[in-house]
Amino acid sequence: GKTLSLRARASQFDLKLIQEATQVAHEKNKKLYVTVNVVPHDEDLELLDEYLSALGKIGVDALICSDPYVIDQALKLTAVPIHLSTQFSPTNSALINFWLQRGVQRVVLARELTLAEMRLIRQHTKMECEVFIHGGMCVSYSGRCTLSNRMTGRDANRGGCAHSCRWKYRLIRSDDTPPEDFWMASKDLETIRFIPDLVDLGIASFKIEGRMKSHMYIAAIVKAYRALIDDLFTHSLRPFSVYEAIIQKAENRPRFSGFVEGNPDDSGQIFTDKKDLPIQNFVGIVRDTIPEKHQAWVETRNAFSPGDDYEVFSPSNEQQSLRIIDMTSEDGTKLSLSNHPLEKVLIQSDILLSPYDIIRKVVK
Repeated sequence: GKTLSLRARASQFDLKLIQEATQVAHEKNKKLYVTVNVVPHDEDLELLDEYLSALGKIGVDALICSDPYVIDQALKLTAVPIHLSTQFSPTNSALINFWLQRGVQRVVLARELTLAEMRLIRQHTKMECEVFIHGGMCVSYSGRCTLSNRMTGRDANRGGCAHSCRWKYRLIRSDDTPPEDFWMASKDLETIRFIPDLVDLGIASFKIEGRMKSHMYIAAIVKAYRALIDDLFTHSLRPFSVYEAIIQKAENRPRFSGFVEGNPDDSGQIFTDKKDLPIQNFVGIVRDTIPEKHQAWVETRNAFSPGDDYEVFSPSNEQQSLRIIDMTSEDGTKLSLSNHPLEKVLIQSDILLSPYDIIRKVVK
């Protein structure tokens, strides 16, 4: 949410929208968790009790907290389950059991843990464990960074991270200046090949970091991991390359397996501006359909036109090739190009589409 969250700058969720989102989630038999995980200062605490009480009345499904006082107040003021945030750096079973005894129900394990360390924790605690499996990685320990504070005046530990670690830098030494600028960012986390191991450990939930990402990114990454997990439980696991191909169509950053196999050293860092480019371009989302006419209203995200090669990405079906036969504007004008973001256009296609289908342009 917008209040007391490390994702405050990326969130549009005020209490009214949280209430609406909770209702929608529950109608679809889904859960909604709210992060209340800033490192709070005294002025932040003025809002705390009222905010926690409001979230409790709304009926959100969990509060993700990192500060002991916030956790204590959440337990006193609400009946909402409390999850210990990865921001608390939960790296050992003793810490986890300490919070288990005080009413915390789930822990989001620190991203700096190896698979062997996670296994040891699982052997020594009965608390539910959640693991980050994909997304951005901070160059600091569990996100406890002050680069943004120093360089922009925005407090990364109070929801204001400016991603200073992803800027381009020039190293200047007294005796020599390297000829090229360099980057200091971490590669993104990808653990698709370790999901069977994490399932074997009895991990209760997997977490994907999707802050400020596109609809297509979230849909593709969730689809890849969901497909692998479903295939695993139906004993129909396909080669990992199948799931990695889905991820590749949404990602534009280098990826690595984080700390799962051990300390990645400099192999987890980005030092040059070389990037993996996505294979598909996100051009639009289907908002409504007219099935009997093979027509669909599409909300434009990037320029597209009839005649190019497209692919449909759907939550319910495998990926399909798509041909756009015709396209018109909302006033009925025939179009050869849609290039205004959020513009709604009516397309006629060679296959039936469904609301929320994502259309991607195939880049050869």
